[in-house]
Amino acid sequence: MLIPFSMKNCFQLLYNRQVPAAGFKKTVKNGFIIHSISNDVYQNLAVEDWIHDHMNLEDKPILFFWRNSPSVVIGRHQNPWQECNLNLMREEGIKLARRRSGGGAVYHDMGNINLTFFTTKKKYDRMENLKLIVRALNAIHPQLDVQATKRFDLLLDGQFKISGTASKIGRTTAYHHCTLLCSTDGTFLSSLLKSPYQGIRSNATASIPSLVKNLLEKDPTLTCEVLMNAVATEYAAYHQTDNHIHLINPTDETLFPGINSKAEELQTWEWIYGKTPKFSINTSFNVLYEQSHLNIKVFIDIKNGKIEICNIEAPDHWLPLEILDKLNSSLVGSKFCPTETTMLTNILLRTCPQDHKLHSKWNILCEKIKGIM
Repeated sequence: MLIPFSMKNCFQLLYNRQVPAAGFKKTVKNGFIIHSISNDVYQNLAVEDWIHDHMNLEDKPILFFWRNSPSVVIGRHQNPWQECNLNLMREEGIKLARRRSGGGAVYHDMGNINLTFFTTKKKYDRMENLKLIVRALNAIHPQLDVQATKRFDLLLDGQFKISGTASKIGRTTAYHHCTLLCSTDGTFLSSLLKSPYQGIRSNATASIPSLVKNLLEKDPTLTCEVLMNAVATEYAAYHQTDNHIHLINPTDETLFPGINSKAEELQTWEWIYGKTPKFSINTSFNVLYEQSHLNIKVFIDIKNGKIEICNIEAPDHWLPLEILDKLNSSLVGSKFCPTETTMLTNILLRTCPQDHKLHSKWNILCEKIKGIM
């Protein structure tokens, strides 16, 4: 059952507990179930940060349901160029987010349920949470074959992944979050979580590809609403609290003071791309020019999302060496992204001789370079 989360509801909730209704911190007693009204990935990740940073979870566990509009979420120590198709994401307007927990890359849309279990560090138990979800699924569909694995995934029929896990453990608090595939777009999932970029060398955490399946394919009655209500009921029984799902607005500063600044930080280039572990690209590509195939070699070192070393090599009979040297030196220190590269190469082009063929070659080369970003 969904209940809008307002200050009036806070008073009703806390009337018999003699707790002042002054913000979210004051409302949680003996466990609480919340559901975000937002479908913005950055706002919902900010709720996780806020609860982790501000709540005393001793004897007050929280279950948080949230769903996002189409987006790709990578783990804290991952490389987005290695994990997803950034060019396709830009074309389709798909958001990219980096969460503060570890783990692999996941695709979110409205057919995917995200569940976050907040507890104290001492009571953090991923397997117990997954078993709770399994019990909830079996309660509404006893014939459903779902098992938790040693990797803390949930498998359907012993082979299809329907849930992946990640977590963050702080000094006193912790959270475990997982997905639950209900009716997600499988075509988008597979195409977006497939990097087209070649020659990446990185020590970043790599995702492990898996066969996936939607629960709705197994039983058309297993909608997101049915699944969330089932998990809420099982969670409430386990924690001996009420099973009401309280709606929250993750932009409400009266409930979550300072939360909007957290959401803004999660959207910055410095967080999403700049936190990528150092990596290099060593690749080559062919350019067709006047019926000739020319080989272009590219070596780039990237640190904190910025180009640290750049060495692009092309046949000197095709493009003068001094122009390539200018390109290499101008890219050093810049963000490894097509927008900044376009701006820099356009500026640099103005310093080149007014030669139509030269400009044509330059544009071909620059488009190829942007294609690896």
